[in-house]
Amino acid sequence: MTKAIVVKAPGGPEAMSYEDVEVGKPGKGQVLLRHKAIGVNFIDVYHRSGLYPLPTPFTPGSEGAGDVVAVGEGVTNVAVGDRVAYGTSRGSYCAERLIEAAQLVKLPPSISYETGAAMMLKGLTAQYLLRQTFPVKAGDTILVHAAAGGVGLILCQWARALGCTVIGTVGSNDKAKLASEAGAHHVILYREENFAARVKEITGGKLCDVVYDGVGKDTFPASLDCIRPLGMFVSFGNASGPVEAFNLGLLSQKGSLFATRPTLFTYASTPERLRAMADDLMQAIASGAVKIDVHARYKLADVAQCHRDLESRKTTGASVLVP
Repeated sequence: MTKAIVVKAPGGPEAMSYEDVEVGKPGKGQVLLRHKAIGVNFIDVYHRSGLYPLPTPFTPGSEGAGDVVAVGEGVTNVAVGDRVAYGTSRGSYCAERLIEAAQLVKLPPSISYETGAAMMLKGLTAQYLLRQTFPVKAGDTILVHAAAGGVGLILCQWARALGCTVIGTVGSNDKAKLASEAGAHHVILYREENFAARVKEITGGKLCDVVYDGVGKDTFPASLDCIRPLGMFVSFGNASGPVEAFNLGLLSQKGSLFATRPTLFTYASTPERLRAMADDLMQAIASGAVKIDVHARYKLADVAQCHRDLESRKTTGASVLVP
């Protein structure tokens, strides 16, 4: 038996119950993992609320780090005692779990469990956004919405290290300070300023090569007014609600723009792709280009408060649950 968070029907934070559940022994290709830290992400809210429906009952979460305590038949990439992390396997809100060994990457001694739990989903998201969806290069100008959020802070750091001019939007002065410290050259308080007009002013009318938008409804369609002709709009999240009734004609009107709605699960769909992405991320962390700051820690049993803080945008950077 182990402790786990269970959602029996979609709803608010109170829909998550703290329960005893059976774990079992690892089957072929699986390992038994004991969590030391569990990552928290906005997609967990989408699953809990039913915005992204999952079959019930389910355990939320897609990210964690811990120790391998048992391995099943055929497992060769990890062994008992290995420190590991993952970011693409649902069901992480628990003390122990079974997981496919192919989903795991080894943590080097220099990376803590908390960093490992907090870096995978957000860090790998930043990796595919910057290195694959729109591969940025030195001299590019990018706009990062929610620049003080978990993914946003990584995007600011990594993009600056790659030679980009980084413009970020945030909702408060405190968050503006965080985004600036993370590498944003310009920070826009979107509640006080028209961010599209400010982007035009900052860039001298040249606009941005790409907009990375994890906010959704509140920043659309104004984000399209921030992009140069033939630039790209990358919508990777819906923190304020989903973008509705997307009119493709807007892309031609705004300058033959490209638009995409990528997901980490597609980019990291094979063990080989996952390992290559994780290696790139860990190199960025090891070089000092990217620092993963864990700003909030909650006991697993206090997950409802964690979600309340996340949804009210009280959190910055990364939050973790500790079993």
